[in-house]
Amino acid sequence: MYWRSWDLNLKVRLFGELITHTFFWMYFPFMALYFSDVFGKDVAGLLLMVPPLLGIVANLAGGYLADRIGRRKTMLIAIFSSSVMFALFAFSSSPWMTYVAFIGIGMAGSMYWPASSAMVADLTTEDERRVVFATFYTAMNIGVVAGPVLGSIFFVHYRFELLLACTFVEFVYGVLLFFLIRETLPSLIGKAEASPPKRFSLKEQFRSYAVIFTDKPFAIYILAGILVAIAFMQLDLYMALYVKEHVPSQPLVWWGDWSFSIGGTSAFGWLMGLNGLLVVLFTLPVTRWFQHWSDRNSLILSSVLYGFGLFLMAFTNNIWLLFGCMFVLTLGELIRTPVVQSFISKYAPEDARGQYMGASSLQFSIGRFIAPLAIGLSEWLSPLGVFSIILGISLLSALLYVYMFRLIPEGGGIERTSGYRG
Repeated sequence: MYWRSWDLNLKVRLFGELITHTFFWMYFPFMALYFSDVFGKDVAGLLLMVPPLLGIVANLAGGYLADRIGRRKTMLIAIFSSSVMFALFAFSSSPWMTYVAFIGIGMAGSMYWPASSAMVADLTTEDERRVVFATFYTAMNIGVVAGPVLGSIFFVHYRFELLLACTFVEFVYGVLLFFLIRETLPSLIGKAEASPPKRFSLKEQFRSYAVIFTDKPFAIYILAGILVAIAFMQLDLYMALYVKEHVPSQPLVWWGDWSFSIGGTSAFGWLMGLNGLLVVLFTLPVTRWFQHWSDRNSLILSSVLYGFGLFLMAFTNNIWLLFGCMFVLTLGELIRTPVVQSFISKYAPEDARGQYMGASSLQFSIGRFIAPLAIGLSEWLSPLGVFSIILGISLLSALLYVYMFRLIPEGGGIERTSGYRG
């Protein structure tokens, strides 16, 4: 699907999400250090466990609202809420107020993404979907790569100005959404925007999600995704610890008597930089190469590549071999990401697509919550033992995908347009 043929909704949101995501990553990586400085490491560690849990609630609420009041309205609520929270952050007079604003920004973002993903699915065909999702993922990762570099300057030296800029950018993006995009929720298309929205009901929300999770294939999909997320989150957790403790300083490049050496923390930075660069450069090419692969084979292969990419690190401390392991792992990431989003788009009924998107995000939230346990295991096990467990988790997720697709009709098609799968 060529960019020029995209719906205006997609074009506006691609550029908007690229810019807002870049600003987000200009402050987000530095918040753990900020809270550690003002509250102490122990308190900061406990405080930072709260946002992922509240993010789960916001994700589910965002999916519910996207299917009840519409994608557009849910995104507008989230974006303008985020703008208010950034303003609170900028003018904060205490660390606790900053913490409240930090939580508010995170919850607004969690509410936004199910509606955003559902809108992409509404506006694309099944054949186009992987490439469009891959394009959005590439834009997001440009922000991931560029944001921290810019943030190391602006967050440290011009924090107030940066947060004011974030407030302004979020507000302007909200205004553009209000004037330039249209509603895509199938049940609202052609109806007056002014019609009163359905009343928000917490009881109805819980009932709807309870029905979704009685969908056996979907529940297995979530479980498999949690296992993959636990493995993938180790890039920032156990892999960082392993590289810091076991990778000595060594020449990366050399010429005659001159050499450039890295090791420990600097080696970890180079590995993560390689991951980000590969994601930006190869998301779209890899998506096109694997476009004709089935969802089943793509998800299984990505889980295997995740596991072996990490597992092979246990056998080397050579930086170039570790780069090779990172290449294998990143290939799994690039194969998996667009497939995950397009699969849910096909699997979910149209009138529950936002809720399925919100429920799908649980795999990342829960995986992120459980993943730090690997750090504790490293106190008792050797690196080979920890990486073996990570490999086992990844292979178990692959087996769960095999089982899940046996429960789904041939080709994974869903022969319905409304109602929940029971």
